[in-house]
Amino acid sequence: MNIIRTDIPDVLIIEPTVFGDARGFFLESYNQQRFAQLAGFEPVFVQDNHSRSARGVLRGLHYQVRQPQGKLVRVTAGEVFDVCVDLRRSSPSFGKSVCVTLSADNHRQLWVPPGFAHGFLVTSDSADFIYKTTDYYAPEHERALLWNDPALDIAWPLDGAPMLSAKDGAGRRLADAETYP
Repeated sequence: MNIIRTDIPDVLIIEPTVFGDARGFFLESYNQQRFAQLAGFEPVFVQDNHSRSARGVLRGLHYQVRQPQGKLVRVTAGEVFDVCVDLRRSSPSFGKSVCVTLSADNHRQLWVPPGFAHGFLVTSDSADFIYKTTDYYAPEHERALLWNDPALDIAWPLDGAPMLSAKDGAGRRLADAETYP
């Protein structure tokens, strides 16, 4: 396993060691001891989620104002453009984002710390997106940051308008969003 620090040091790209041959491949998708050794902290995961989405679906940018979730995200089929936005007002990177391509081919994972909004755009025909969370889903605390807020300056790789849920289409601009201290 290799950990790559991004421009926002709390956001990590994880590259698992992949053992492959003509039969296929094997990798450890998560090893708590190795993660803690390399990352310097040990998240406790309480929930696993799995979504499947079609090309052009944009999910996010989601976060919970109470019970904030850290997420370890990956793609097991297809490809996504993954985005996390720092919503911690005390952070020097407040309002900044990290964007990473995650795919079944590159096997990369992304650690999205608590205090960040998160979302992704499916860039393949479909994608299976799997993630672990450090707190439970709490719909009463869920919020959506407007995915195309000009203040975020995210270069989504879109061919036309994305497919959005009503909730995501009505997300708030950063200037109006509930954030973290």
